[in-house]
This record gives sequence, structure tokens and C-alpha cells, in this order.
Amino acid sequence: MSAFLQHLVNGLSLGTIYALIALGYTMVYGVLKLINFAHGDVYMVGAFAGYYFATSLGVSEQPTVGKAVAVTLGSMIVCGFTGYLIERLAYRPLRGRPRLTALITAIGVSFLLEYGFQLQPWFSSPIEFPPGPSPRFFPSLIEYQAWTFLDGVTVSNFDLLGFGTAVGLMFCLQWIVYRTRFGTAMRAASFDPQVAGLMGIPVDRIISGTFVLGSMLAAAAGVINGVSRYKIDPLFGLMPGLKAFVAAVLGGIGSVPGAMVGGLVIGLAEEYVAGYTVSSYRDAIAFTILILVLLFRPAGLFGSFRPEKV
Repeated sequence: MSAFLQHLVNGLSLGTIYALIALGYTMVYGVLKLINFAHGDVYMVGAFAGYYFATSLGVSEQPTVGKAVAVTLGSMIVCGFTGYLIERLAYRPLRGRPRLTALITAIGVSFLLEYGFQLQPWFSSPIEFPPGPSPRFFPSLIEYQAWTFLDGVTVSNFDLLGFGTAVGLMFCLQWIVYRTRFGTAMRAASFDPQVAGLMGIPVDRIISGTFVLGSMLAAAAGVINGVSRYKIDPLFGLMPGLKAFVAAVLGGIGSVPGAMVGGLVIGLAEEYVAGYTVSSYRDAIAFTILILVLLFRPAGLFGSFRPEKV
């Protein structure tokens, strides 16, 4: 029983990271009908931005909650700007082109971020930029504490703060989408961007804002993952990005609640498969779920099938 609960705790902790990344996929797809495969690498950029801010502030010598909040907000701002640049420079010039063109561009942007961050540093300093190919060990933003209950189930403050931060950000996004003018404009642009533009909605700005919001959530996921799992490198966003895409498809891509639920389901499935079968299967389970979803419910758990007129 204790092992089952421990896997539950670990799965929820991991699932919130997937859910935050999946929200970026589902928001961009909802507005542009584009799968932004560079989004997992924006998550990597967020982790490195948090690493730089934490190192420059000397957080590891004297970790505090205030510094942790500052590091997280700083990385979210950096990734928000990164998401804006990606949309403005890579995707907007291709608006109206075939979707395959934008998809290939997304893969190209992903490679640019991954291998651009592997460039060797031009100078030697405590904070190297570009970061180089070697892994970095994320500084501790807060003091580690753990509590044990129910005969061996361990819950750390990293798990609790990460889960609480992720859930809080998800509710903030839900409020923005359904309770603000920007969210109303976003949903209108998602339904029909041409009609939304005729009604006076600045569609280009709404699309840019969608990229900024999704990238900021990915940055928060990168910092949460860095705090709880320590090691980061220029390629570590590849696999979480793919699994978050599976989570978005599972929940129903385009659905904000679906992305949340899909991320938690993928995280829990991964932990239980690794705990009760062979640990090397943990990466395969997400893609097994993707195949099953595409076979039996292509619209996802919360999605609905909408035929396209041609």
C-alpha cells in the first residue's frame, strides 16, 4: 500500500510538469491549429533561465522563498519573450501557408534551440552563455524538507510547492481564458480568426499573447523540474515535450481542462509502469497511450469531433 501511495505522489509531481507544458501545446493549437513542436525546448530555455538567475543571485548559498519566486518570475519573463520571438519571426510570416510548412518550421526552431544551446562558451565565467553541451545542476531554491507517513510514504516540500504552483497557474490560466477580455478574444480567434478580425479583434496580438502565455507556463514547469530533479542539459526538453504533446492529445488538444487531466494521467501511468514492471518501459507508455487514443478516441477525453468543410 505504501509503495502504491508513493508512486501516486511521484506521479502527481511529474504529471503537473507535463500538464503545464501540454497547456502551451493546446493553447497554440486551439488558436492556430498548429502543433508547436518547439514548445518542449522552450521548457528547456526556462530551466536554463532559472539556472542563470539562481546562480547570479547566489540562491544556493542562502535559499529563500522570495528568491525562488524571483527566479521563477524571471524565467517566465524570459520564456514569454522567447515565445513572442518564435511566433513573430518563425510562424507569422507563414500564416496562410500550408500547415505542413509551419510544422516543418516548428521542427527547425526546435533544432535551433536544442543545438544552439550546445554551443561552447566563448569565455569562462561562473555564468556561461551560451551554456555549452555539458549538463548543469540546478541550485536549490529552497531548503529541502521531507515528511514520512503511512509506513514509508515520503512527501517533500519540493513536491508540495511544485504541485501547488502548477495547480495555481492552471487555475490562473483558466480564469484568463474564461473570465477576461483577452480570453474571450482568444476563444473568438480560435473559432474563426477571419470573422474575429472583422469584428475588431487584433488577431495577431492575440496569437502572440497565446504564445507568450504558453511559454511562461513552460518556463514554470522547467524551474519546477529543475528544483526537484536537479540536472538540466540542452536536450532535456525533448522527451518531456513529446510526452506533454501526448498528454494534450489524450485530454483533447484544444481543451485546457483536457491538457491538465492528460498531463496527470501520463505522469501517473509512467510512475506506475516504472514501479510495477520494468523501469525502462516508462518512456514507452506515453506513446502506447498515444496509439490507443488515436485508434479508439482520436478527439481525446474532453475533445469533440468537428468535421472540416473542404
